[in-house]
Amino acid sequence: MQIRLSGDRMLIVELGDGIDPALNDRVQSLAVLIRAAEHPAVEAVVPSYRTLALYYDPERITWKELTDLLFSCERRATTKKRPDSRVVEIPVCYGGAFGPDLGTVAACAGLGMEEVIRLHCTPLYRIYALGFAPGFCYLGGLDPRIHTPRLTAPRVLVPAGSVGIAGAQTGVYPLPSPGGWQLIGRTPLQLFVPDRSPPVPYRPGDTIRFLPISAEEFARLSTEQGR
Repeated sequence: MQIRLSGDRMLIVELGDGIDPALNDRVQSLAVLIRAAEHPAVEAVVPSYRTLALYYDPERITWKELTDLLFSCERRATTKKRPDSRVVEIPVCYGGAFGPDLGTVAACAGLGMEEVIRLHCTPLYRIYALGFAPGFCYLGGLDPRIHTPRLTAPRVLVPAGSVGIAGAQTGVYPLPSPGGWQLIGRTPLQLFVPDRSPPVPYRPGDTIRFLPISAEEFARLSTEQGR
């Protein structure tokens, strides 16, 4: 475990390198233990792929006390202490206006578009991290056959609910935003609602399953969501 400062109120804990489920389990376990300690100086704990960001009040804890807490938790961290993983199903309408880059992904893979959809829907995707925008989930487990580079020029505006691919990752844009991922579909679900509790229906450590739907089903679900 390596610790480095990031400003005067945050530190980064590094536990390893790469995108690896076992390494991410350690990150999640460490996050659980730090939160369970309920130290009044610890303001937020944010797990990612291989690191953990810890926000703290430097006027309420010394550097030694903080590092002692971290190393104590790290020694007790096991995968058994990671949060219970839930499966969250996200319906997606693929291709057409919802997924303008589906043909590009298919061409890069040398596959038909229906096969790309099948390959994208088959895995259960681990949520390694949330970031970039509220509720944007970085997912691991994308089939290598449909790994596709990012766009050379990002779009100025990506519609909310868009599902994209960038290299070995896939993810969903919860809000309208700029973005450079290859868009292959869109979900009608509202994934980030600030006044909902919780605002996002998933968390790091959960898994995502994508379910293909028709344009008609997309319209029906959009109406139910009030979109």
